[in-house]
Amino acid sequence: MHLIAIGRLRGGPECELFERYNTRLRPRISVTEMPQERGSALVIKRKEAAGLLNAVPKQGFVVALDLGGEALASQAFAQHLDQWSRLARAVCFLIGGAEGLDASVLRQADYILSLGVMTWPHFLVRAMLAEQLYRAQSILRGHPYHRDGRPSE
Repeated sequence: MHLIAIGRLRGGPECELFERYNTRLRPRISVTEMPQERGSALVIKRKEAAGLLNAVPKQGFVVALDLGGEALASQAFAQHLDQWSRLARAVCFLIGGAEGLDASVLRQADYILSLGVMTWPHFLVRAMLAEQLYRAQSILRGHPYHRDGRPSE
């Protein structure tokens, strides 16, 4: 699996949280960081889109993270991840920068995933994605990390 993201994640709590979950993933997710562009919002989105799409391996299965995508429960995400892993294509998660993803990225994506309708800092999205990937792998392996349903009151 690949994570292709705008911006450089330096040391700090977001980086530590991402690494905590990434070290648990089998295999670990490889990270490609693309530079944040400058200019108008339109120029930024177009330049970042080109960089993101150029970084996708040939025949990569592109999962774009966008608030307009499909929000999945953890069990459903695990099932999707299982299906994607059987495609014999590299699964690539794309995270945009502060301006979001350009429409060209969304058009070329094989799947558009939302982590919810709230706006999240793109560095925190990395950690949230890594945790959900670990949770999905745990679900698929029958590991007790995931607890389905709500805690009883």
